[in-house]
Amino acid sequence: QVQLVESGGGLVQAGGSLRLSCRPSRSIFILNAMCWYRQAPGKQRELVATIVSGGATNYADSVKDRFTISRDNAKNTRFLQMNSLKPEDTGVYYCYARFLRDDYWGQGTQVTVSS
Repeated sequence: QVQLVESGGGLVQAGGSLRLSCRPSRSIFILNAMCWYRQAPGKQRELVATIVSGGATNYADSVKDRFTISRDNAKNTRFLQMNSLKPEDTGVYYCYARFLRDDYWGQGTQVTVSS
């Protein structure tokens, strides 16, 4: 069974940085377009950033100029670099990708930003 494996969450003070990573559990799953979502306590899951196969990126207004989504195709891995973190960035972050017409979600990684 193929899964998306995330890492990199944690606790950080406001103004700090974290980098999340996401990669498939098996090499058969080649990442192309991928998204990062987050879900804050008591709120709906929201789209944070997207990277498509050509490399173009898109961001939610709330994270523009602070977060950067990137890729390492050689390692079949996608990253979310989060700088200037704010308490309102706190939540569980999920990566998402489609593969062979199926939807795949990472297990989620907790990001907590203290004020």
